[in-house]
Amino acid sequence: MAHAAPTSGVRTRSAPTRTPDVFSERTHRTAEWTTAVALGLVYGYWVAANNRAGGPITGWNLLLGFVSAFAFAALWTVVHAVAPRLRRELHALLWAVFAGCAFGFLYSETGASVLRSTGWALAVAASTFATLFFRFYTREDVEGHRIH
Repeated sequence: MAHAAPTSGVRTRSAPTRTPDVFSERTHRTAEWTTAVALGLVYGYWVAANNRAGGPITGWNLLLGFVSAFAFAALWTVVHAVAPRLRRELHALLWAVFAGCAFGFLYSETGASVLRSTGWALAVAASTFATLFFRFYTREDVEGHRIH
């Protein structure tokens, strides 16, 4: 079978480089805020539950949960906004640092030693970095633009 090759001066119809976006900007902003709040509340509840270790729920425990939820949601929003603007190495590193710190604090609330919490946090950060770096390396060019 022979197919005609396009000539140098003829422009052929190309496939779209991106899938169509069916949601508005407002919907995307709402989804980002909803995701941040939902993840923050889950994280805050988890921190409070680890801290009380099956004991009674106290006011300080609730305060710790809500402060942790707010801090997690705020930091997640900042990382989510800043990370895509960075090169793939720093992009992966920023998410890895965030995941490692979040896990380390969460694990420290179980009563584990500082050394053990730090070790697990570094393990989570290293695995997050390796996974995300591979993902960004295979899907982005050097400047951080997605490969279509």
